[in-house]
Amino acid sequence: MDKYTNIHHPDYIPGTFNIYSSSSLENGIIYGSRLKKSKRDVILIPQPSDSPNDPLNWSKLRKFGHFGLMSFITAFTAATSNDAGAAQDSLNEIYGISYDAMNTGAGVLFLGIGWATLFLAPLANLYGRKITYIICITLGLFGALWFALAKRTSDTIWSQLFVGISESCAEAQVQLSLSDIYFQHQLGSVLTVYILCTSIGTFLGPLIAGYISSLTTFRWVGWVAVIISGALLLAIVFGCEETYFDRNRYVVPTTSQKNIRSQEESSNGQTFNPSLIDSTGKTLEFEQHDEFKSVLQKRVDRTEEEERTLTVGEEKTKLIDGSKEELNSYWKRVAITTKATNLRGLGVKQYFHYLAINLRMFIFPPVWLSGLFWGIQDVFLSFYLTTEDTLFYDAPWNYSDYGVAIMNVPTLIGAVIGCIYAGVISDYFVLWVARRNNGVLEAEYRLYFSFATAIIGPAGLLMFGIGAARALPWQVIYVGLGFIGFSWGCSGDIAMSYLMDCYPDMVLEGMVCTAIINNTISCIFTFTCSYWLDASGTENTYIALAVINFGITCLAIPMFIWGKRIRKATKKWYIASINVRDGF
Repeated sequence: MDKYTNIHHPDYIPGTFNIYSSSSLENGIIYGSRLKKSKRDVILIPQPSDSPNDPLNWSKLRKFGHFGLMSFITAFTAATSNDAGAAQDSLNEIYGISYDAMNTGAGVLFLGIGWATLFLAPLANLYGRKITYIICITLGLFGALWFALAKRTSDTIWSQLFVGISESCAEAQVQLSLSDIYFQHQLGSVLTVYILCTSIGTFLGPLIAGYISSLTTFRWVGWVAVIISGALLLAIVFGCEETYFDRNRYVVPTTSQKNIRSQEESSNGQTFNPSLIDSTGKTLEFEQHDEFKSVLQKRVDRTEEEERTLTVGEEKTKLIDGSKEELNSYWKRVAITTKATNLRGLGVKQYFHYLAINLRMFIFPPVWLSGLFWGIQDVFLSFYLTTEDTLFYDAPWNYSDYGVAIMNVPTLIGAVIGCIYAGVISDYFVLWVARRNNGVLEAEYRLYFSFATAIIGPAGLLMFGIGAARALPWQVIYVGLGFIGFSWGCSGDIAMSYLMDCYPDMVLEGMVCTAIINNTISCIFTFTCSYWLDASGTENTYIALAVINFGITCLAIPMFIWGKRIRKATKKWYIASINVRDGF
């Protein structure tokens, strides 16, 4: 197991896990029996400590409560980031604010999401995850208040910057918090709920905002967001437990693997061998030889004290036995800030150092695949929402505001199906494949599920685009929207679960770069969306988008073939980044 859990082992490859290993001999120690496993005999990655304060050891109720709060933050910030469109007609009629100006506001929003993710990420490493949620929701409240009081073009644009910053916490910090409390084999299903919440906010946010604007005034779109933001802020302050936990300071079942020399000699000067020869000359595996197992167990006992000592340079740091710890008090668990164990002073120098480490993730190819997979779906969102607002109010459809808003429902249904397909089903699939691969799970197993997206996604774009341009029956258009939603949910789940599997110890850093790629692409296409549709026409534009979708999704093929080689090639960068981050 050492090569799967110890990043300093010469054969270690990030993104390759042995999750069904039986008892095995590694460096002269029987490890398999000591590793913690789930009820289904899946090895727990990462291995939890024995501390009751380890988020991996939280009760189901505590995990569910935290997961629920993170899910609401994700859905709510996604909704507020997409609800400004419901006020466009009113702003244009009352204050003469142009639609182009509001598209500019959407572009500013995407920039706020992407780059705020980068600048807030170091705070999560230095002062805990919770402070980033408080900052983001507070700024989101301010942005919603500004929008509710908007009277000028500048109000509609700059309010969206703060609304975008509020969603930045759901672009990376939420994933980090979820990876803090759940194990590697559970993340696919966990991310399914995350993407589902993003979809609910994205697709139902405009629908709900449209009803609010129609029943009252556009200002109540902002006021409702202000009220909910205030209540959410209180929930975070008093109900959000911190998930930062430095597991490197604690004794875990894999600790001994890092401290025990291989091929330790016995008292008579002979080196133990993992097999013995019986009187007939037949090789006996160590599991079959009781005497050999007894000797090995004695060696295990002799290292009980050694495995509780972590060597760092010339110093030896005593590791903590978590079983002797008491549960932190309520006020400590919900503290606004939780200082990192490696914090130096106020952490100003470390802050800029962490910024550099985050940007370093751009050299990892899986980050670009994840960013392109997720980013192109946001691009399609801008296009089909623009098409709905442009075409479906007029003949032959003559839709009302409600009718256009309800067009998001089939997209949401498709997204739900896509999330289940690429999340829940993929979790069972990768475990099934791992069993057939001697217990070894490769990150690329997630990419199997992208092949359906390569067909269904482009098909949806063609059905919607051509159907809208030629006024085909509404069934064609709505099925197309469902296919687009499926691609949205599926691509998002694949992108994030694959990246988190590839580099499990750098979740935050990977998600930061993914968010920058995603939102920068979305910003560029938001500015060009209307011009492209006007210049090429609806049908030709969507044909081009379908080709782009197919091409980007097919990038999964070379990654599927050479992904493990890429992970092996980037191993030195990965380990160096972890060492600099954790040992600064």
